[in-house]
Amino acid sequence: MLKKTSKLPFKGTPEQEQKLKAVIEASKHDKSLLMSVMQQAQDIYGYLPVEVQTMIAEGMDVPLEKVYGVATFYAQFALCPKGEYNISVCLGTACYVKGSGDIFNKLSEKLGIGADECTEDGKFSLTACRCIGACGLAPVMTVNDEVYGRLTVDDVDDILKKYGK
Repeated sequence: MLKKTSKLPFKGTPEQEQKLKAVIEASKHDKSLLMSVMQQAQDIYGYLPVEVQTMIAEGMDVPLEKVYGVATFYAQFALCPKGEYNISVCLGTACYVKGSGDIFNKLSEKLGIGADECTEDGKFSLTACRCIGACGLAPVMTVNDEVYGRLTVDDVDDILKKYGK
């Protein structure tokens, strides 16, 4: 039995399910298309909850464990929903030695969520990444596509205020 990876209930719509079933139907004849189906499913739902993984496994006639294995092996797949504002903190070497771990912990405390989780209202999600290529600005975090550099723990509150927290 696979564990649920999100605290938020799955909220798929009939329209999303219909789209996914069409994708599966077009690809079920070729198991080598599993990853493509999973990518399209993530485009439809925004992430791959166990309910979607189960639909894929049953429709493609592959074990659920295989779908889960692919989803957890490749970083492009998300098992939890992303918030309206996805906050990603770089924990690569340059950022980490300059305090990004403390920034991540402060964000986790303020938002009440851990890594790869989403707030119950769906407004914020928090992830850690290894490097975004802005080492000269270390420590760095992003909120969606906006980059914040040369951060301190004291900057967290002001940044969150910009996004309504």
